[in-house]
Amino acid sequence: MNTAIAYETEDERWEAVLARDATADGHFVYAVRTTGVYCRPGSAARCPKRENVEFFDSAEEAEAAGYRPSRRIRDGEAGAAAKRAALAARACRLIEASETPPSLEDLAAEIGMSPFHFHRLFKAETGLTPKAYSSAHRARRLREELNASKASVTDAIYGAGFNSNSRFYEASDRLLGMRARDYRTGGAGTLIRFAVGQCSLGAILVAQSQRGICAILLGDDPDVLVRDLQDQFPKAELIGGDSEFEQLVAEVVGFIEAPSIGLRLPLDVRGTAFQERVWRVLREIPPGTTATYSEIAARIGSPKAVRAVARACATNHIAVAIPCHRVVRRDGDLAGYRWGVDRKRELLNREARETVL
Repeated sequence: MNTAIAYETEDERWEAVLARDATADGHFVYAVRTTGVYCRPGSAARCPKRENVEFFDSAEEAEAAGYRPSRRIRDGEAGAAAKRAALAARACRLIEASETPPSLEDLAAEIGMSPFHFHRLFKAETGLTPKAYSSAHRARRLREELNASKASVTDAIYGAGFNSNSRFYEASDRLLGMRARDYRTGGAGTLIRFAVGQCSLGAILVAQSQRGICAILLGDDPDVLVRDLQDQFPKAELIGGDSEFEQLVAEVVGFIEAPSIGLRLPLDVRGTAFQERVWRVLREIPPGTTATYSEIAARIGSPKAVRAVARACATNHIAVAIPCHRVVRRDGDLAGYRWGVDRKRELLNREARETVL
């Protein structure tokens, strides 16, 4: 095996830069102290003076040292990113146009990639695997079909791409969060108990379905919280909680006041496959610590889905139990919070104080 071109020494790397050797791209990058940018060795940029050049094994190391990519690198990355996005969008359209979910192999063949590389590209661009995207699309089609005034449940099943009743009923509860007939009537038949109380952060509403806690809402006006719950479950049967249920509310309030006691309540989490992956990771963030949106994206295996992670945090309806308040921007800024940045700051301060104590 030929190991002559290794670019291990700075002299070898400098010679590659002078020669604009494109075969050295990927082995290292060079940075220019006077401009603050880094380039690939094969770049057509004007060669800098040797004393101003610093070498790094990777672009990540150069950026960690404070350098930024050159315009040529940025343009190249933008073009590559646009191509990846276009391929993922095309795959999404293929999934949506198929009567039945296409296989990974068929999708990869249509895109012109191997199944392995296509799967990795699709997940990086959308935050979901092709199978999860297909399931989410079928769930959306099913909701649309069930909402159609003239469609029977049976018609909706086949209209959503299920080729048998049995396969549908195996997945319906997971896709809809309730029986198809209950969803058809806007959640009618779903019993949700709720109670409104007060805590040091203002008004709080806690709601529980047959499965578990389905909403913890914070705000200034209790009536607004009740309307928010009604909007989430427009035709469910909402029942004010009794004294026993109010003990559950007290448990949630106690957790808000003293996060270290923990909250061990069953949750009724209803979201897309991607949202549920994000929310699951959020629950793994220990009290007194924070994580960035990009760190959450990396933990779910979709490092480029930072904006989608932020949207999943914003659509969380179960405050504190799914601690989206522990997610911050890369620069440490608290950014937005569904229930107000001031409440987010106070929750983090309380957890930090308890951790110190």
